[in-house]
Amino acid sequence: MLTVFTFGDSVLDCGHYNRYGVSPGELLVRNRDDLFLEFRGQDLSAFGGGRLEQLAQDGGTVNSLPRQLRGVKSHGPSVALVSVGGNDLLQGLLVDPGPGFEEFRRKLSDFLTALPIRPVLIANVYDPTMGNDRDNFTGVPVERARGNHRRLNELIARLAAEHGTLIDLHGHFLGGEASWFTSTIEPSLRGASEVRRCYWKELVKHLPTRAEAAP
Repeated sequence: MLTVFTFGDSVLDCGHYNRYGVSPGELLVRNRDDLFLEFRGQDLSAFGGGRLEQLAQDGGTVNSLPRQLRGVKSHGPSVALVSVGGNDLLQGLLVDPGPGFEEFRRKLSDFLTALPIRPVLIANVYDPTMGNDRDNFTGVPVERARGNHRRLNELIARLAAEHGTLIDLHGHFLGGEASWFTSTIEPSLRGASEVRRCYWKELVKHLPTRAEAAP
């Protein structure tokens, strides 16, 4: 049985933003067939089972990661899902001239190095405006905000290449729609499923075939 550990922010801890209490990690372990029939049979329950250790927390930043990691040990097959950086952008990196990015890189690198779980699937930061400059909600000039957003995602991609696999939430969500979001930036019920979709595409590569997983 595979244990799914989540670390980071509300991208992975978004159950309280929908009336069903659904989070991406829960959908990876067992799909809600009543809500997402498309994903019937595309969950860990179809591959020998799974369990969720939900350590990601709404509002999390790179500074939250060491606390989330405290006491974590890998017992048997496991995978780590990481999503961090969105709140760091909103709390200063959108306007940072450079030093803040180096600090973010160092802290995320230290976390990934200390993480006793492999594989690790690391998401970049999506754009809740889906590329529409008219929907800029940050108060930061669009050109600067987009430039620093891009800079952060490039940094995350480099660390993902060193420590695991990049999950391109940014690219996928650019093709999304307003219903994928709630409270401006948070994943809605549909958004939680779309986050799950991105992680599942990579996670399934690490699973046994259904025949191998059968008892």
